[in-house]
Amino acid sequence: MPQFFSNKRLILLLVGVIVLVALIFFSLRDRDHANLPEQIVKDVVGFGQQLFSKPAHYITDLVDDVDSLLNTYEENQRLRKRLVEYAAVQAELSDVRNENKRLKDIVGKKDDLRDYEPIHASVLARNPDQWEEKIVIDRGETHGIKKNMAVMTADGLIGKVILTTPFTSTVQLLATQDPDYRVSALVTGKTEAFGLIEGYDTERRELILKRIDSAHEIKEGQKVISSGLGGIFPKGLLIGEITEVTTDDFGLTKQAHIKPAADFAMLEHVIVTKRTSTAVDGSDAGNTGEAMDKTADGGKDGDGS
Repeated sequence: MPQFFSNKRLILLLVGVIVLVALIFFSLRDRDHANLPEQIVKDVVGFGQQLFSKPAHYITDLVDDVDSLLNTYEENQRLRKRLVEYAAVQAELSDVRNENKRLKDIVGKKDDLRDYEPIHASVLARNPDQWEEKIVIDRGETHGIKKNMAVMTADGLIGKVILTTPFTSTVQLLATQDPDYRVSALVTGKTEAFGLIEGYDTERRELILKRIDSAHEIKEGQKVISSGLGGIFPKGLLIGEITEVTTDDFGLTKQAHIKPAADFAMLEHVIVTKRTSTAVDGSDAGNTGEAMDKTADGGKDGDGS
């Protein structure tokens, strides 16, 4: 025992451990203020952290600024390229419009299947039992709305007006189960083909394009637009994209499933298209016999009620 206490190093170590344990125990207690040793330690540690953290943050911020500058430069180059392309497209479009106007003047044509006057409207109500079949909008006869006017959104075609009142209108959507509801459509791309939107697959939530000439090689991914030949829907309104192509039961024509461009379940703002060209009633949509034979593309008997 005397030998143990005579060893000064062991005594100092033991005292140091005791003091350290006491300090730890004292610091773990709930207190509102730190004691003097804790304040000194915290200040020293805080000063050291600031001493190292400020340069580190400065370097990190500098690297981030350089990276952001490089990204900004690359994005600026991309935007410049797109701006040049956009300017070229605008110039080409302007030239095409002028040429189109000149050709119209030459042939004396006044109407165009693409021309229409947009009438903006908001959705007022939807029937829960017919959620994806009909909507009611806040524009009616006093706003120039008439029966059979096509209705679209910014994404694409959604349906047509079937009933009007002075201040509201009812729109029947393309997703309807009405077997007499048809839209004359055109498959665009390298290979074009006409057909009729007839029916809606509720399980796949896709439109069905029928009566496509089997000689045309259409493929998945091709866009489908309104042909403008049915008398109701203006030409060029996007309907959707082909997801599958099959042959009918008799092997005479093809049919395709179309993923709609517009979301029928989420409709708030719509556009009613008031055609500037002469429109037809489209009430002969059910006559698919002789009329189909007379029109290779099925245009005159499309867009029916």
